[in-house]
Amino acid sequence: QVQLVESGGGLVQPGGSLTLSCAASGSIFGGYAMGWYRQAPGKQRELVASVTRGGTTSYEDAVKGRFTISRDNAKNTVYLQMNSLKPEDTAVYYCNDLARAMIKGTDWGQGTQVTVSS
Repeated sequence: QVQLVESGGGLVQPGGSLTLSCAASGSIFGGYAMGWYRQAPGKQRELVASVTRGGTTSYEDAVKGRFTISRDNAKNTVYLQMNSLKPEDTAVYYCNDLARAMIKGTDWGQGTQVTVSS
C-alpha cells in the first residue's frame, strides 16, 4: 500500500524556520529520487526540492539558499529544513517520488500546512 505521511508544518513568523518530515513506504522510497512539493491556494502544485538516493540535491530558484532537503534511507524518511521563511512560502507541503508524481492520479499524502505570517 502506498503511504506518505508528512509532518512538521505550522504557523511561523517571517524569517523563522521549520523542519518538515515525510515518512514513506518502502515501495515509494526505493525510487531514484524523492521530492518536496507545495501547493498554495489557487495555484498548481510545484516541485521545490529533490534528492536522489545518492544524496544529489536540486532546488527551485525561489528556495535556493534557504531550504535544505535530506533523506535517511534507513528510516525511509525525507526532510526539508526551511530557513528565512517568507509569506510566499505559505502552502501545503507534500512529498513524493519524482517519477510517481508525474503520473496523473497518483497517490499523495495529506500534506502539512505551512503558514508564514506575522
